Parts: sequence; C-alpha cells; structure tokens
Amino acid sequence: MKEKLFNLTENLLSQLKEGGADVAYCTARMSETLEFNVDGGTFSLLRTLFDRGLSMTAIKEGKKGSVGTNSFDSDTVETTVANCLALSDSSEADSAWEIAPGMGEKCFERGAVIPDKDRLFDRTQELLADISARYPLIVMEQMIVTHTKSESVYRNTNGSVFNTVSGYYSVELMFSGHEGEESSSFFSSGVLTDNLDTPFIELGSIARDLEDTEKQIRTVPCEGKYVGTMLLSPGCLSSFIDSIADNFASDRPLLDGTSIWKDKLGEKVADERITISLMPKSDKVVCGENYTGEGFLSENFDFIRDGRLESFFASCYISNKTGVPRAKNTSGNVIMKAGEKSLEDIIKNIDRGILVGRFSGGEPGINGDFSGVAKNSFLIEGGKIVGAASETMISGNLADMLLDLVDISCETVSDGVSILPYAAFNGITISGK
Repeated sequence: MKEKLFNLTENLLSQLKEGGADVAYCTARMSETLEFNVDGGTFSLLRTLFDRGLSMTAIKEGKKGSVGTNSFDSDTVETTVANCLALSDSSEADSAWEIAPGMGEKCFERGAVIPDKDRLFDRTQELLADISARYPLIVMEQMIVTHTKSESVYRNTNGSVFNTVSGYYSVELMFSGHEGEESSSFFSSGVLTDNLDTPFIELGSIARDLEDTEKQIRTVPCEGKYVGTMLLSPGCLSSFIDSIADNFASDRPLLDGTSIWKDKLGEKVADERITISLMPKSDKVVCGENYTGEGFLSENFDFIRDGRLESFFASCYISNKTGVPRAKNTSGNVIMKAGEKSLEDIIKNIDRGILVGRFSGGEPGINGDFSGVAKNSFLIEGGKIVGAASETMISGNLADMLLDLVDISCETVSDGVSILPYAAFNGITISGK
C-alpha cells in the first residue's frame, strides 16, 4: 500500500508541474473499516468497507485550483489533473496563496493499526449486555462499532513527503428512553479509542448519557421567562466552543472584518479561569492530526489562555491576507482546563437555571447572539435538579457568557477527540411556554 501511494503522489506532482503549476501538493489515502451494526438491540450487519481518496492543489501564476477523486486508475487521475489545472487557469490571481515549506520525509504511526476482531466483537456484545442490565428503559436504535485502518501520503513540490499510518476503534450509539406510552428525545453518544482494555460503557460519557436519557422520559415544563444560569454538559460545551471559534476566530469573519475579536489578540475575552487549547499531540487524543491540509506540521496551541485570546484559527491564506498569525493546527481536538469544584457543588450554588445536554438553534449573529431550544436537559431550582425539562428556549450572547462564568467542574469527559468539563454561565435568558 505504501509504495503505491508514494508512486501515485510522485507521479501526480510531476503531471501538475508539467502542466504548468508553479507549486502543488497532493494527498493519496486508502482505508479499511471493519464494522459491526446493531439495530433494535440485535446484530444486523458485519461488513468490511474499503475507501480511497485523492486530492490535489495546484497554484499557477498566483491562481489556485483544487480537486479530488476516489479513483486511482490512470485515466481518471489524468483527467483529474487536467481539471485541477483548468480550475487554476480560470481562477483569479491572489498572491496570498502559497504552500508549506519543504520539511523532508516524515513517517507517523499512531493508534491500533491491527484490529483485534474477536476482542472487538466481545466488547460490543458486552456493551449490549451492560446496557440491557443497567438501563432497562433504554431502546438502542442503532449501534455502530468499527475499527478503521488508514494510510496516506502527502507530498508537495517543496520536498515534503509525509506518510501516515493510523488505526482506531470507534463506538457510535443512538438511543432513547421508553416506558409505557412515554419516551424521551433521541440522544447520541460515542468515543474513539486505540485499545480494547476498558469496557465500552466506561468510556467517554456513555454511561452518564444513558442514565440521563432514562431520566428524560418524563419531563416538566419551564414556567415563565427569567435570566438564570446555563450549565453546559461537556458534549454541549463542545458545540458552543465551535460556535465561538466560527464566529470570532475563523477564516471568514477575519477576512470579512466582522469578527468582534479581530483586534483583541493578547487581550482579555473571557473569565481568567478559562483556558481552551487545541492539542492533537496530546497522548489522550486518538490518532490526532500530524500536519495541516496546507502541509505544515501540527503543533498544540492555546486558543484562550487564562481568559486572554492567544490565537485565531487562521489558515495560511488568511494569515497572508490579514496579517494575523497562522493557527498551528486544524485538528478540532479541544481541551479545556478543568476547574476545582465538583459538578454536584456547582449545581448546589445555582439558584435557577438549566443543565443543557443538547442545543438546537440557528447560526449565531455576527455579534454572538444565539437563541434555540435546550434538548435532553434538566431544570435546576434552589441548588437541585428538579426534573427533566420539556423543550425550553435559551438565548444569550457567546462573547458575554465567556466573561460571566460561574464555575468549571473538576470532572471532565475524554472521548478520544476532546477533553472537556462541565461549565456554568450566568446571564442566559431561559423561557418556557
């Protein structure tokens, strides 16, 4: 496999150069996935999936073209190269386009490259049995358990050649709680892992998610409208961090000049207890990013440290266009520094609020205003959880909430992708029917 990918990428760059590209880069990858499917609590499918992909970018006189294909046959590759060059010819010239400098030849190997198929099947059966015994009100709508082995080669015309071999197990669950005629909303939970040493039910937040879903079969309405505290579960916190990054620190708002943080690098944008990092090189991240799509070697970096904005999520192109520093990785492997209080103690100090398991809403406004429905959530009154909430509206502002932190839990959830705590914020409008 390795030799094929090496030869293919070398040939690709030669064709792109011969076609007039000044600089170019390409990636060829092949993967094999072993998959167990469980539907309605019964094994329904065992299959092996094979995938391949080829992507290439050419820059010619400052004009960029990028294309991809899932075929490696010579005629398709030749046509794809021609399409890539044609796209670059038809694009507008922009001197900000560039590729990463040459970094030589590097090999990366991470995770469980060779699957233990028997052990994987045993762990999957064990998970089904554990759910049935411990959470009798749960109906497993779908369970997908896989092992994926992937190999890729990245190459650019500056001399970089990166060979990556990786392997990981994944568990994806979709379920709901049922009792008589009543049922909860659907919920999903999942993890990545590079070993089978631990029962799946003990990984990530799977057990907690199943327990919470049983408790959400019967709900109580939120009465009235008030400004209170929003306590985000780790999974929901992840989606809010994504929205914050997209709205204030990503390529588009930086290029458009709409980011309210565009001039705040090094300044306070959050409570000093908040530190959020992107860490693909962490040993708790499964098969993290080794290099960016532009060909730069990935490094860990702080997005916000001690409340101060330390980095944007800018690509090399946006960095060249705006002058802001380029982000050191593009991984999405978010790690937030834990706090000192337990989740139980945080809840005890909330007079009135909501613990949000899932948020459903539209895109936040340019200024960070958000509004949507809290799903799979619990109402908090007088320092206690008083019941699962029927769908409840919540609204606030992403930038303001970072400055109005109540507390961060000492407990964290590590799912192989991110490591996140619970976090509570004041100033959120909560309204029922």
